[in-house]
Amino acid sequence: MANYTAADIKALRERTGAGMMDVKKALDEANGDAEKAIEIIRVKGLKGATKREGRSTAEGLVAAKVEGNVGVMVEINCETDFVAKNEKFIALAAKVLDAAVASGAADAEALLAYELDGKTIGDTVIEEGAILGEKIVVRRVARIEGAKVAAYLHKTSKDLPAQVGVLMAVDADSEAAATVAHDVAVHTAAMAPTYLSREEVPADKVADERRIADETARAEGKPEAALAKIVEGRLTGFFKEIVLVDQAFAKDAKKSVAKVFEEAGTKPVAFARFRVGA
Repeated sequence: MANYTAADIKALRERTGAGMMDVKKALDEANGDAEKAIEIIRVKGLKGATKREGRSTAEGLVAAKVEGNVGVMVEINCETDFVAKNEKFIALAAKVLDAAVASGAADAEALLAYELDGKTIGDTVIEEGAILGEKIVVRRVARIEGAKVAAYLHKTSKDLPAQVGVLMAVDADSEAAATVAHDVAVHTAAMAPTYLSREEVPADKVADERRIADETARAEGKPEAALAKIVEGRLTGFFKEIVLVDQAFAKDAKKSVAKVFEEAGTKPVAFARFRVGA
């Protein structure tokens, strides 16, 4: 007869995040010894890591932190929403975020190589994935600086951690600048711009859009004399979709985002937007 109780199973599940059957099997094998059972769960999970390599990781969370004038954001992926809301996974994401802040890493590769508590973040992620029984991936890292930096995290489902995250940096250190940085971060979460300004849009992308607008206008039979104006109008519409400062502000569509920044006496320096799996 197994020398452990339902309370022991519950406690071990809370400590490891592992499934009930995995916990029971480990306790059986460990003869009720919780510490030995944790080791068994970890070892068995690591043996299965190779099998998980090809699995899809479309779920997960976004976490962000601002310290001083620096904002850092990470996206951590897993296989299922069940694990995405697991306390063990959320704690792992917090540890990865802290490492991203401490390390100064600007990309996932550098972050995974960073050592914390005697092991790399990459090894920590593999070990925690072994316990959770899923492939865990640190997908990307963002780091931006400004006189003020705002972070905004958005839940697309109340049952899950944040799926969308935004960092927004501005060039002024004032209360008005801090407020507009937050407001535009919220806007960015919803409107998903790709670029901060028109200057950041690749020239070949603009050229393609201009060519398509011209060909479309000609196919519609627009008069030659009006083509240039029509093309420029459609190109402006294209910029309003993908360029942050050209977008209509979500809280007041009569104003552009650029105008909102201007009224607050500041300018945007940089932004980053992550959506899990996107």
